Amino acid sequence: MASIFTKIINGEIPCYKVAETEEFLAFLDINPNAKGHTLCIPKQEIDKIFDLDEASYHKLMEFSRQVAIALEKAVPCKRVGMTVIGLEVPHTHVHLIPLNSMEDARFISKTPLTKEEFEATASKIASFL
Repeated sequence: MASIFTKIINGEIPCYKVAETEEFLAFLDINPNAKGHTLCIPKQEIDKIFDLDEASYHKLMEFSRQVAIALEKAVPCKRVGMTVIGLEVPHTHVHLIPLNSMEDARFISKTPLTKEEFEATASKIASFL
């Protein structure tokens, strides 16, 4: 069965797209820790990040780096944190989270956003890529 991220890649489920290449997709987390919380995923459905082949792993990190640089320009924050946990969706994904405190990285407090806020945030991050 396809993961929710594969369904997003295939256009079966909508997302707030930030960036896309032939191999990778970046989109806003629908349940963000902070405004601008972005997920970077490979289009190939692989559960665990360390199961990616070495070239794909490095390309995902470079793609994530480029998105993080744009994210930091678009969303005021002290820094952009990166984490890979991977328990909630069996599809490799990198979380990029604008951080102003350690609380922003804890996955406990969520920041509700309107559709308009999601759209504006995705557009602003994309404009820096």
